Amino acid sequence: MTLDPAAWRTRPGMDSLLDALDAKHGATRLVGGAVRDLALGLQDADLDLATRLRPEDVMIRLADARIKAIPTGLAHGTVTAVASGTVVEITTLRSDVATDGRRATVAFTDDWAADAARRDFTINALYADPLTGEMFDPTGKGRADLEARRVRFIGEPLERIAEDHLRIMRFFRFHARFAAGAPDEAALAACTARANDLMALSRERIADELLKLLALADPLPTIRTMVAHAILLPVLPEITETDRLATLLAAEHAADIPGDPLRRLAALIPQDPLTAEKIAARLKLSVKARRRLALATATTDLGSREVHAYRLGTESAIDRLLLANRPADAVAIATWLIPRLPISGGDLIAKGVPQGPLVAHTLKAIEQAWLDAGFAAGADLDDIVAGAIIDHGAIARPPAAR
Repeated sequence: MTLDPAAWRTRPGMDSLLDALDAKHGATRLVGGAVRDLALGLQDADLDLATRLRPEDVMIRLADARIKAIPTGLAHGTVTAVASGTVVEITTLRSDVATDGRRATVAFTDDWAADAARRDFTINALYADPLTGEMFDPTGKGRADLEARRVRFIGEPLERIAEDHLRIMRFFRFHARFAAGAPDEAALAACTARANDLMALSRERIADELLKLLALADPLPTIRTMVAHAILLPVLPEITETDRLATLLAAEHAADIPGDPLRRLAALIPQDPLTAEKIAARLKLSVKARRRLALATATTDLGSREVHAYRLGTESAIDRLLLANRPADAVAIATWLIPRLPISGGDLIAKGVPQGPLVAHTLKAIEQAWLDAGFAAGADLDDIVAGAIIDHGAIARPPAAR
């Protein structure tokens, strides 16, 4: 298999970068995800390069070529180049010296096979000559697995997982994105046997992988496999079923609304805001994401789709409506302009309501009546305001006519 070099060489600055990194003498190749994605026809793939050059040499060569070089991870051999606006990550060939399941101590090498052997999956251990597009497959299995749409570990799966426990989560994400059919049996057995290893990882890393998986076009079959094999049990024991996720995916499709990983996570966890907040805190999600997850898992009936949008905001209203399998309502409020309550506390004071807590109480009653009346305006709104002021004793009720 040979790739078309035009897929990357037409990008600004690429020829200058490849010349600086001595690609014409085989010192530098495209690697990993870049090769995999380009081979699958994903033309907007990020570019990554692997090189025999030491990182210090890479920095010097880029400086001499007047290409911006950022030492993003020199200790691990990584330099980021910015050539005429094109961003490329360059990493020196490496072999593992020691691993503890979370991080690795590496040594630099000039051996392509050694660099390939430390990678996770066969489809991620492919290289390509950046000038000709000729592909190299040091493991001898990557090209065949890519053509078969098969994700499997390089070598012994248990050893790969012992080197980096996050590879459990990565296996399922890559399977959901690239594979066809059932998961590789050896890989699935290893992930199942070592699921408890996930407890040694930071919850941020787990959240990142899980949300990336949930963001894919159809994560349902893979998530079902993970639940059936108790993969997430050690770190997210609340995820026990996938029926609500299936319903949500169907609703997203019916509404033609892009799938959202946080919304999909809400479909996997109990419908309880307190539990959602605990899970979000455990996963170290942002404050905004925590609030959104809590709102999505609440079951309070807010009434009409417009009231959902008014009370929750458009984003959270869409979450709640899709989770409730109301795709048509979600579509309707996606572009709806949320109105503002057309009366303020100052207006009430001007009408004779004394300053203090009574203003807030009266305003709240007006708001609810306004919503119940379908966002009333004009005379209807005037009647609501007058009635609320009287009902709350804010001003004296007018005497009855004799």
